[in-house]
Amino acid sequence: MNETIRLLNGHRSIRQFTKEPIAEHELEAIITAAQTASTSSGVQAYSVIAVTDPKLQKELSVLCGNQAYVEECPVFLVWCADLQRLKTAVQISKGDEVEIASTTENFLIATIDTTLAAQNAAIAAESLGYGIVYIGGIRNQIAEVTKLLGLPELVYPVFGMCVGKPDQAPHIRPRLPQKAVLHRNRYDASIQENLINEYDEIYKAYISSRSNGAACSGWSDAMGDKMPIPTRIHMKEYLRQQGFYLE
Repeated sequence: MNETIRLLNGHRSIRQFTKEPIAEHELEAIITAAQTASTSSGVQAYSVIAVTDPKLQKELSVLCGNQAYVEECPVFLVWCADLQRLKTAVQISKGDEVEIASTTENFLIATIDTTLAAQNAAIAAESLGYGIVYIGGIRNQIAEVTKLLGLPELVYPVFGMCVGKPDQAPHIRPRLPQKAVLHRNRYDASIQENLINEYDEIYKAYISSRSNGAACSGWSDAMGDKMPIPTRIHMKEYLRQQGFYLE
């Protein structure tokens, strides 16, 4: 196993950070790594906002569901899908009367580009000794976040990312058996139930260890509690208000 794979396999979400700041040159190196990620046809349809102002971090922590680590981390990165810059590029090339196509495909391209860049940044940060945790709660009150950060039309925050020196060493969360996610030539749904049952036992042991025996639920239990309940149903209307018509 080489050092890159060893680093990837050691990923853990970090939610407690030391007070040590991130040097500007290291932050720039992390974002440079993000910019080398694959991007659809070179569109680079993302932007990232590095939030270090304590007052702003506190406000964002509340909007993210009172997640203290958003306030406590040295740098909070807000990863945004961004078609606004592409709109400007099109108008430079074709004139102000020409608009970019407001399609579901372009929305997906921007969201995927953002995710690829962010994951590159996460790996780069971990290679420098930092820890990260993704914050989907940035979408809990997304309109308020948009106003707070001054995001224009055709830009939306996909997720946040806390970055800093780890002040904890949590267990690595076990993943599904590889056979559950790696299919050969055709998708095989027939194997899923047995593999989920197998994973449930591994997951129960992890949860029990993590909670000092206070909880012992399986992965299927966790998904059974989570997936039937609609969440963030405001997203559709919010995206339309931001100019993503998803035709």
